[in-house]
Amino acid sequence: MEKVPSQMTVIGISKPGGPEVLLPETRAVPAPGPNEILIKVAAAGVNRPDVAQRSGSYPPPPGASDLPGLEVAGEVAALGSGSHKHKLGDKVMSLVAGGGYAQYCIAQDAQAMAVPPSLSMLEAGATPETLMTVWHNVFERGALQPGETILIHGGSSGIGTMAIQLAKAFGSRVIVTVGSKQKADACLKLGADHAINYKTEDFVAQAKAATSGTGPQVILDMVGGDYIERNYDAAAIDGRIVQIALLGGPKATANFAKLMMKRLHHTGSTLRPRSNADKAAMVAAIEAKVMPLLREGRIKPLMDSTFPLEKAADAHRRMETSEHIGKIVLAL
Repeated sequence: MEKVPSQMTVIGISKPGGPEVLLPETRAVPAPGPNEILIKVAAAGVNRPDVAQRSGSYPPPPGASDLPGLEVAGEVAALGSGSHKHKLGDKVMSLVAGGGYAQYCIAQDAQAMAVPPSLSMLEAGATPETLMTVWHNVFERGALQPGETILIHGGSSGIGTMAIQLAKAFGSRVIVTVGSKQKADACLKLGADHAINYKTEDFVAQAKAATSGTGPQVILDMVGGDYIERNYDAAAIDGRIVQIALLGGPKATANFAKLMMKRLHHTGSTLRPRSNADKAAMVAAIEAKVMPLLREGRIKPLMDSTFPLEKAADAHRRMETSEHIGKIVLAL
C-alpha cells in the first residue's frame, strides 16, 4: 500500500439546497479509531438519504461525518486499534454513517465485508446500503418465507432491484409497482413475476388478482402517504407491511379497523441511526446467508449510472428525476 496522504478531496454540502450546493473541498484524511478502518474509496453509492441530507431534512447522527455518502467500496488503507477482521490492502465494501463522498472514509471494522470477486469495485460500492436495508426489512422484520408473495413498491429503485433478486433467490413470488414500461421490463428481467404500472393501474386490484384474491403476505413500502391505507387493502390476512421511506409524505388518514380485521403488522425502520452492534449483527447474518449468492454471481446490484466524484451534483440530479433504474454510483 502507498502511504496515506494527509489531505484529500471530498464533496461537502456548502449549505442546504439543490444539487448545486455539493461542492469539492479539501480536508484532512481522518485517522481510524478503535475498531475502525480507513478505506481508500474506489466507489461510493448515491442514495435517497444523501438527497434528503443535502436538502437539509436529514441531519447526520451525532458523531458521524457531516459529509454525505452512506456506502463505499475500496481498499483498507489503515487499521485502528482492535480491528482484526480485515487487513491492509483488502478490498472491502461497507455501510458508513456518513463521509462516503470522499477519497478516504472511516468505516467500522465489523460492518465492512470482503468484496467477492464476482463484483466490480463499482458494483461493490452500490451494494451495502441496499443489501442491509433489504435483508433487515424484508427478511428480519417482514419475515418473508419461501412460497409467500411480496409486493415491492418502487421496484426499479436501488432498493427495489435488490429486493426482487433476494426474494426470488429465497423462493418467494414478487410483484412490483413501477412508473413506466421500461421500468416494468427491467424488473421482470430481474425475476419479478408481475409488474404493475401505478400510473395506469390500481395496484390493490392488480396485486389481489395476481395472488388469486388473497393479496401479498409482505409489502415493502417507500411511499407512505395515501399508499398506507391502500397497503392495508392489498395485504393478505396476517400480512406484514414494512415502511422504509415516506416519499409520498409521513402523514396519512387510514382506516385502522382493517389492521384489526386482517391481523396486519405494520412496522418500519431506518438504518442510519441504528447502533454499531445492530449493524454488525446484520452484516454477520448477510455474510452467512447472502454472501454465497453474491459469490456465485446470482445476485448483483443493477447499475444505472456512474459519475466522477466531482460530478456528485449531476448524480443527485439524475436521482431526483426518478428516471434511474437501479443504482447510481460515484467513481474515484
